[in-house]
Amino acid sequence: MIKRIKLRTLLIGAIFTIFFGVIFIRLFWYQVINQSFWMEQARDSWSVRKELTPIRGTIYDQNGDVLAMDARTYTVAISPKVIQELRKKGDLIEKRIDMERIIVDKLHAVLKKPENELFELTRKMRTKDGKDEYYPQVEVRNEGWKLDDETAKKLREFIEELKDMTKLRDVGLYLLPEVKRFYAKNALASHVLGYMDKQNNPIGGIEKMYDEQLRGTVGFLQYEKDRLGNKLPTASEVFQPSRDGSNIYLTIDSTIQQYIVNSMREVYNKYTPKSMTVIAADPKTGDILGLANMPDFDPNSYWKAKDLSAFYNHAVQSRYEPGSTFKIVTLSAAVQEGIFNPDEKFVSGKIIAGGVPIGDVNQTWGTITYLEGLKRSSNVAFVKLGYEKLKEEKLKSYIEKFGFGKKTEIEMLGENSGLIRFEYAADVVAASYGHGQVLVTPIQQVMAVSAVANGGNLMKPHLIRKIEDTVSGEVSERKPEIVREVIDQNVAKQVSEYLEQVVADQEIGTGRHAYIDGYRVAGKTGTAIKVINGEYNNDRAVVSFIGFAPVEDPRIVLLVVVDDPKDFYQGGGFVAPYMFKDIVSQSLRYMGVPSSLQSNPKFSGNKLGSRPTVPTPDMQNMKVRDAKQQLAEQGMVFDTIGAGDTVKRQYPKPGDPMAVRQRIYLLTDDPEKLLLPDFKDKSLREVMEITSLLGWKVRVDGEGYVVEQKESSENGVHVLHVKLEPKYPGG
Repeated sequence: MIKRIKLRTLLIGAIFTIFFGVIFIRLFWYQVINQSFWMEQARDSWSVRKELTPIRGTIYDQNGDVLAMDARTYTVAISPKVIQELRKKGDLIEKRIDMERIIVDKLHAVLKKPENELFELTRKMRTKDGKDEYYPQVEVRNEGWKLDDETAKKLREFIEELKDMTKLRDVGLYLLPEVKRFYAKNALASHVLGYMDKQNNPIGGIEKMYDEQLRGTVGFLQYEKDRLGNKLPTASEVFQPSRDGSNIYLTIDSTIQQYIVNSMREVYNKYTPKSMTVIAADPKTGDILGLANMPDFDPNSYWKAKDLSAFYNHAVQSRYEPGSTFKIVTLSAAVQEGIFNPDEKFVSGKIIAGGVPIGDVNQTWGTITYLEGLKRSSNVAFVKLGYEKLKEEKLKSYIEKFGFGKKTEIEMLGENSGLIRFEYAADVVAASYGHGQVLVTPIQQVMAVSAVANGGNLMKPHLIRKIEDTVSGEVSERKPEIVREVIDQNVAKQVSEYLEQVVADQEIGTGRHAYIDGYRVAGKTGTAIKVINGEYNNDRAVVSFIGFAPVEDPRIVLLVVVDDPKDFYQGGGFVAPYMFKDIVSQSLRYMGVPSSLQSNPKFSGNKLGSRPTVPTPDMQNMKVRDAKQQLAEQGMVFDTIGAGDTVKRQYPKPGDPMAVRQRIYLLTDDPEKLLLPDFKDKSLREVMEITSLLGWKVRVDGEGYVVEQKESSENGVHVLHVKLEPKYPGG
């Protein structure tokens, strides 16, 4: 009996010993051997880590105008838990206030989110600790995500109305503050900038290419808390400050960019081309002053773009047959090699070269000089220069020297290198005048012609002017980069003067519609017939114009490319030089470039390409009869304003330079007695000059030349309302 008791005692003792031994071993394992692991697990339960988000860098134009910046926004959130509790609240039931119904109706009306999806959100549940419960908060995606100010204001006012109606502080509807990317000028320069999507991912443009510099570095704050979430005052704290992103200044000038977009929008809406591209550059530095494509998009609401074509950056991604604008390369090579004689003659019309017949647009010019061939854009002339005189090796060498067939390395994603391929003699023939196996990008063309404008240097194009570190204040500025010299300076000057005649010759120059009063303009038109279903279609083309001004000291190179405009023969095929004139004339005045009228008050009719000017004769204080006779004898066009017999004032003023055939206005009465002349087809400048003489105010609608005028009075002041429209053919 006693022995049995002893055995039981030993057995129980052994069991307890083993039990406590196991516990001791486990404790030793957890607290000694595996201490670091379990300490980390415990620390995670009482430790809090908060990310400190940096401010994304701002993107400016070259003048410091904001193009893209971070801005406060709001996201809509609802609390299913609160909303369902309020549905059961007695006093609200008595007042027949269904908070769920009211909130769903309002969000459906403001955000356009389907009602069934909103009801799913207001009743959304989860399982926690084995129990089903309503979510404390859910965001209304995507319609309620990062709202614009107007929509946020509507919902903010609605939330306040709900609080007043229910006398509650929490009604289950919230606006959560966030940060979104704001594009200050909407669609302006959208292909340059790119955009940030709603997940804050950079898409395209500078936003994507310079994301590392713009986004900055995320910081954090780490501390320990009690079970209620309060920070422990004696606990350790780790703080790593965030570093804001760098600011980027572009070479883009938003004013010139706006000139470009305004001109493009008018043509795009009227002729509905497949696409359009315009690039403006400073030929001396390679700085891109403006770059736009259409269709385009608004980065603030990129999801509203009509289709994916709106995001395609034709300026660097598209390649096309350049047509006659490419003749500038052939001409430059021929002048450099000493084989272009402007007075040498050839038989125009048609030629067989490389086994294929090549024709001019007009077969009746006959035997003409090479200079006339340039002015008329004769294909035959350039086949003879490129194929017969330069020959394949030299022609291809110059094409490559001018940067074709290779990326320019501009700061844009997805740049196309173009294509230069000579397999057959016919390829060399076609390349001489910009067709065949010569495919170029718009940016390549701009830089090639910039080389002619600046004296022979191929420049590397740039969109970035400087990058500013917002923390240290350090600024990294980009300097102009010369890739290589492609032609001699004196050759570039000669080529510029030849191209100037293409514009200045108002009878046969194909670029005459790009002529700008007071400025020497050089340029070349281009028409590349499109291949449709394997065949050239003469009603479909890519039309273009490229040029620069002023010739004596170029400040701007501009390329216009319009792909497949409608109503080709009714005006769509001729818009490019008119657009060039519209944009460049505004840009030169904006840049403060003096016109030849301002800089040369004496007669200047002998300069190559300049419009003849003469000093305005002094008619003031003369009898009207005598003034008319003197002007008629000099062959000058004039109008008299008023019924007096003496010239009291005149426009232009005596001694001011005036163009041949410019009209002189003779004022014969006091301004308050004078009636306004008919300003139809007059420029805004002329309208402003005359109305200022008469003391009238002017209200302007549109751009271009006067098509309509109306007179009115405002507070006793005479007001002239004029409507302007560009002089586009077919308009």
